[in-house]
Amino acid sequence: MELSQSQIKLERTKAKELRKSRWWQNLIQKAKCYYCGIQLQPIQVTMDHIVPVSRGGRSNKGNLVPCCKACNNEKKNLTTIEWQNYLVRLEKNFN
Repeated sequence: MELSQSQIKLERTKAKELRKSRWWQNLIQKAKCYYCGIQLQPIQVTMDHIVPVSRGGRSNKGNLVPCCKACNNEKKNLTTIEWQNYLVRLEKNFN
């Protein structure tokens, strides 16, 4: 289910507000990247939508995870399953 441009804008606004929330601040204090598992300092944490907003994802606590900048940049608008498949293919190419 794709969202309209106005819905996408609303979801991104919600995400910005959640970044200021006590829930997010507590979550990033001892955060590990959801995707690669590296330990992150709070200043290093980025917020990622498991199901991207551009793919119909919402900005709610069940769809937002802490991750490192590198994973967030590489994942782009992939779903978690697509991202995992990408990593498996990448690993096979290196072996």
